[in-house]
Amino acid sequence: MTLTELKYIVAVARQKHFGHAAEACFVAQPTLSVAIKKLEDELGVVIFERGGTEVSVTPLGAQIVAQAERVLEQTAAIKEIASQNKDPLSGPLRLGIIYTIGPYLLPSLVKTMIETVPQMPLILQENFTTRLIELLRQGELDAAIMALPFPEHGLIVQPLYDEEFVIALPKQHKWAERKEITAQDLKTETMLLLGNGHCFRDQVLEVCPEMSRFSTAGDGIARTFEGSSLETIRHMVASGIGITVLPRASVTDMHAKDGTVRYVPFTKPVPSRRVVIAWRKSFTRHAAIDAVRKAVMSCDLPGVDMLHEAELTEG
Repeated sequence: MTLTELKYIVAVARQKHFGHAAEACFVAQPTLSVAIKKLEDELGVVIFERGGTEVSVTPLGAQIVAQAERVLEQTAAIKEIASQNKDPLSGPLRLGIIYTIGPYLLPSLVKTMIETVPQMPLILQENFTTRLIELLRQGELDAAIMALPFPEHGLIVQPLYDEEFVIALPKQHKWAERKEITAQDLKTETMLLLGNGHCFRDQVLEVCPEMSRFSTAGDGIARTFEGSSLETIRHMVASGIGITVLPRASVTDMHAKDGTVRYVPFTKPVPSRRVVIAWRKSFTRHAAIDAVRKAVMSCDLPGVDMLHEAELTEG
C-alpha cells in the first residue's frame, strides 16, 4: 500500500470516473486503474463498482476512502511539522487560484510578492474550485484563492475582498446607454455563460435563476451559449451574439466608449461574490498566508471592496 494508491482512490471517489480522476492526478488512466486494482487485491476487497458511465463506491470502499483522506491529510501535517523550525517566509508557496480570478489578480499579486517577499516565490496553479480543494487536502497546494460558496471542505478560510458583478452588452444593444439593469431584465435576453465546473457560472445562476432554464414561450432564456473562459465570452458579446455577466475586476473601464462592448451596473442590491484564501488547518506557515493577504490588499483591483478587518473563520 502506497500514498500514491491512496491518492488515486480518493480522486476516483470524488470524480466518480477513472478517466477524470487520472487527469486530476496527472497520470495515464491505465496507470491509475492498475494501481487501484493492485490495492484492491492487496486488501482483498472491492473499493469501486465498475459499470455504466459513473463509478460508485462500495460501502466498505467508502470507509477505506475516508481513512485514506485522513492519512493523506496527516501526511501533509507531518511535512508541516518538519518545516516549523524554518523561516515561514523562506521557500516557495504553492498557491492555487480559480480561473475567473487568476487573470485579473495574478499580475499585480505576483509583482507585489516579488517586491515584498522575494525569498518566497509563488508556484501557481489555476484550476476549478473542486480540484483546488482536493489538491489542498492532499497537500499538493499550500493555499488557494477561491470564491464562496464552495462545498464542505474542513479548511481554514479568510476573506479577502467582495467583488460586484456587472453586465456586458454589445455596443449596439438597446440597453447600451442605460444607467443600470435589474437581474429580472436579463431573463428576456440571450445569455452567454461559462460551462459546467466554473463556480462563477453557479454564482451567476443564483443571481438570475431564469438563466438555468430554456424557454420558447418568452418567460425565460430563449437560448444559452457556454464558453470556456470569460475572455472567450467577452469576444462573443462583442460580436453581438448575446450578453453576459462578468466579475467587476475583469472590467478595466466601466465607461469605455471606444470598444465593441458596453458595461452596465446592476441595480441595488448589486450581486457580488466574496473572494477568500483557504488553507489546511495543519499548515503552519501563517506568516506566508499573511504575506499573500497583504499583497492582495495592496492590489488595485477595479470594483472590489477590500476587507482589511476581516476575521478568520473556520469551515
